Amino acid sequence: MKIKTIMKSIRIGAGLGFYGDNWEPVAASIERGGVQFVASDHLAELTLAILQKDRQRDPSLGYARDVVPLLMKLWPLMQERGVRFVCNAGGLNPRGAAQAVLAAFKTRGWQARVAVVSGDDVLPRLLDGATPASAFAHLFTGAPLAEVRERLVFGNAYLGAQPIVAALDAGADIVITGRVADAALFLGPLVHGLGWTLGGANQARDLDRLAQGLTVGHLLECSGQGSGGNFGSQGAWQAIPDLAHIGYPIAEVWEDGSALITKAPGTGGRVNFDTVRQQLLYEVHNPHAYVSPDVVLDMGGIRLQDEGGDCVRLTGARGTAPTDTLKVVAGFRDGYKAEVTWGFSWPDAWDKAQAAQATIRTLLKDKRIPHDELYVEYPGLNSAHGALAPCPKPDALNQANEIWTRLVLRTPDKAAADCFGRLFPWMGLSGPAYTCGFTGLHNTSELLGIWPTLIPRAEVEAGVQTQMLGAGA
Repeated sequence: MKIKTIMKSIRIGAGLGFYGDNWEPVAASIERGGVQFVASDHLAELTLAILQKDRQRDPSLGYARDVVPLLMKLWPLMQERGVRFVCNAGGLNPRGAAQAVLAAFKTRGWQARVAVVSGDDVLPRLLDGATPASAFAHLFTGAPLAEVRERLVFGNAYLGAQPIVAALDAGADIVITGRVADAALFLGPLVHGLGWTLGGANQARDLDRLAQGLTVGHLLECSGQGSGGNFGSQGAWQAIPDLAHIGYPIAEVWEDGSALITKAPGTGGRVNFDTVRQQLLYEVHNPHAYVSPDVVLDMGGIRLQDEGGDCVRLTGARGTAPTDTLKVVAGFRDGYKAEVTWGFSWPDAWDKAQAAQATIRTLLKDKRIPHDELYVEYPGLNSAHGALAPCPKPDALNQANEIWTRLVLRTPDKAAADCFGRLFPWMGLSGPAYTCGFTGLHNTSELLGIWPTLIPRAEVEAGVQTQMLGAGA
């Protein structure tokens, strides 16, 4: 008689999909979804710019501060069920994030083993003036780094799953990283729990499994977007039920890499072929070569089988060896912006908006206010689609109940940005008639530009560390 072998499986749930996302669906996955791990992605590409501004104000910051209240809510649920948590909320200061979590836990008498993954900070390497001019060119334009080197304020490489695996192998309850590849947050627990080989001479045998795990991470990394949220299918999004109580996606993954995408019972949203395939293609330039630090994913053979009941089976991902470079996201000071929004009412709303805009351009010229650009858009008309949404003819626009105009000044001079709002108030009585008011008259902010590039992975991985804090570590 042939004995059927039962494969081991791991259940992992999506945490947050961005800094400030909703924590309640995560609690539902822990309480009702049977998850053993939660992986939480706090870092969109521009989030590091936000964290850099925090760090400029207070050097002890630089991490996603939502991680503290999030874990204060989730830890009692996690501890009771033995659920472990991985996140990249460390941002530019993962040790600071871990210390803040442990300090908050101490006020409740809680103990946890918190691992910190560091080594993604490559700013010193980027600032090295001895670096050849051809190194660290802009990934899309090819421009040399020398154009912005003196204005750089952060530079972080996207790490892979290996340090997360090391932290979990060492017994961490909570793993806090800086900048790692989004899907690596999920791949790390799968490699740890399912015994896959990551790196080294034996990795080749598991490349397809790693590709499956990477696909799982990609499907879960955007929280509710993987379970019917932000669903853009025309005529179908209305059928997504109960978004007020949406459940974040959960994956059950087996040793062979096959996976079932689902969500906690009794939650809103929808997991079906359409919602899963939308997330599968999200932010993918080349589906046959989706590059990550751990494996290069070929999506061409992926099969999504809708099994009903908010369950979709995932098979068929294929993987090849990772590249010898890692992606870097760097940020540089890129001037300042000031913006004002002004509304005009019927009659002649459009003509009033045009006259006011022309007046502002005249004042900028008369006062010789230095600026790179005055960007103008009309919320409700073209701010969502830009040039792809041409405005109706002026005759029709003049019959509109109201026209809102957003004017954004981009300038290298902070004083110029600070004075922009002062060009407007006098027109309240001396300009075109209006009834809708101004917003943003004192709204100046520093701009941080983003510089994507590549770095040899050996230069980064030699400095990656996993350190355990808390619970007697």
